[in-house]
Amino acid sequence: MKKINYKKKICYISVPAQIINSVSSSSLHSFLNVKTSKKNKSNFFNLRNPKLWAFSFFLLSILGMVLRLSLCLSPFGFGDFCGYPYYESQLQSSDTNASPKSHSGTRFNTTQAEISNAKDRSLLKRVEKNETFGGESHLITSNIEQHDQNEFWKQPDGLGYKPCLDFSNEYRRESKKIVEERRKYLMVVVSGGLNQQKIQIVDAVVIARILGAVLVVPILQINLIWGDESEFSDIFDLEQFKSVLANDVKIVSLLPASKLMTRPSEDGSMAFNASPQWIRSHYLKRFNKEGVLLLRRLDSRLSKDLPSDLQKLRCKAAFEALKFSPRVMEMGKKLAERMRSKGPYIALHLRLEKDVWVRTGCLSGLSSKYDEIVNIERIKRPELLTAKSRMTSNERKLAGLCPLNAKEVTRLLRALGAPKDARIYWAGGEPLGGKEALKPLTSEFPHLYNKYDIALPLELKPFAKRASIMAAIDYIVCKESDVFMASHGGNMGHAIQGHRAYEGHKKIITPNKRHMLPYFLNKSMTETEFGKMIKKLHRQSLGKPELRISKAGRDVTKYPVPECMCNQSTSTI
Repeated sequence: MKKINYKKKICYISVPAQIINSVSSSSLHSFLNVKTSKKNKSNFFNLRNPKLWAFSFFLLSILGMVLRLSLCLSPFGFGDFCGYPYYESQLQSSDTNASPKSHSGTRFNTTQAEISNAKDRSLLKRVEKNETFGGESHLITSNIEQHDQNEFWKQPDGLGYKPCLDFSNEYRRESKKIVEERRKYLMVVVSGGLNQQKIQIVDAVVIARILGAVLVVPILQINLIWGDESEFSDIFDLEQFKSVLANDVKIVSLLPASKLMTRPSEDGSMAFNASPQWIRSHYLKRFNKEGVLLLRRLDSRLSKDLPSDLQKLRCKAAFEALKFSPRVMEMGKKLAERMRSKGPYIALHLRLEKDVWVRTGCLSGLSSKYDEIVNIERIKRPELLTAKSRMTSNERKLAGLCPLNAKEVTRLLRALGAPKDARIYWAGGEPLGGKEALKPLTSEFPHLYNKYDIALPLELKPFAKRASIMAAIDYIVCKESDVFMASHGGNMGHAIQGHRAYEGHKKIITPNKRHMLPYFLNKSMTETEFGKMIKKLHRQSLGKPELRISKAGRDVTKYPVPECMCNQSTSTI
């Protein structure tokens, strides 16, 4: 008979780390030191023994935590059970280069073809930068449910206004004659940046309609500043432009062969605020000579107060016919989707470039060094100064004529309740002072990006020397944002404001500079008092429907109500 060895043996229990952390050391110690004698066993299983109850509670705790852990890690969507959503990016666009990752930031990976074709292997470092765009997603996932309740993201009441382009019977009758026209041809040369060009193209459509002429696709003048040689079809969708306006104006790509040798009658002296009557009286006679009229310098010369049908035509041309080309739209939509892959985002059009400070007669507020740079440039080229020359820079600022600098933009956004973790896309050229000029923004809102930050290394390469196309990409991302703000109006800010109104009055912040700046200078106000006052000043400046006819000279493409939009309480005009 073998002798039984009664030496004490050590037993080990394997317990998950998550459970160990949740159990107090005293409970675990008492559990591991339970005696194994027969007497103690009998006492232990006594229902009145508190140790039995403690042991049972411990086992149930382990079982519950294991079950909870298994549900959290389950791929079937039980992540919300754990207190954090099982977040998965909704970036499911045609962008095959983007592959969303949960809990670690959305990743934007290049295809193998892009990587293999990259001559400079240092581009891979840029790819790694994009892989972690937006930072850790848990900062956003914990707040996603709060976004809907956050006043800052709340969209304005559109009051039921929708696009409403019902032309009169008289307009329709005239259309049949105009689209059959083959004798009068209008040629236009448009200049300036992208949004200046858009304004002139829209006006060219309206002028062609007034004259009953065929419109030759507008010629884009080569931009001397940026050297952009883009043609109309590089930036805009030519077929869309022609087809949408087919019942309003006849549009051709080139002059017919019978007119190619014709020397067009050229006019560059169109009056400011020109009415339809002025245009007919000055240009119709010229068609009788050669049949071809060439117009230049159309920028903002056509009257803003036109008959209702022509106002509708303006909106139709600006918002429905003048779309960007497919490849430009695709690039812009990709970047917009990447911005939104983590939730709502803000878009800013920052006017911080050196030429803006020079032209406005304002100072950037950076330092005396940069103030001197601006003053020297202004002395060298006084013709650039578009503001009233008799006003000092300080007087211009207090009058609301200066762009907001990054510090002022930051304080305004903070006062209006922008979340610190908000994603912000900024459009615009290189700021005077470079990164230093943006420090106030990045210190308060660290998730600040532009197109170069979120595009893949090779995606923007085809557009590298196409400033107008780059501006079009910015336009798309800004238009698609949840909240948009321009630091200093301008053509792009006005165009986006009208476009967002036409698409449902999406939120836009219009800084009330003249009234808010005194509060910026008031150092005795607390931040709470300052925030309340800023919100009060901007209560009516957040994108609600605003009637164009409330003020004379307003552009219908900025204020499309009531000519181009109507609701149930308004009749079509």
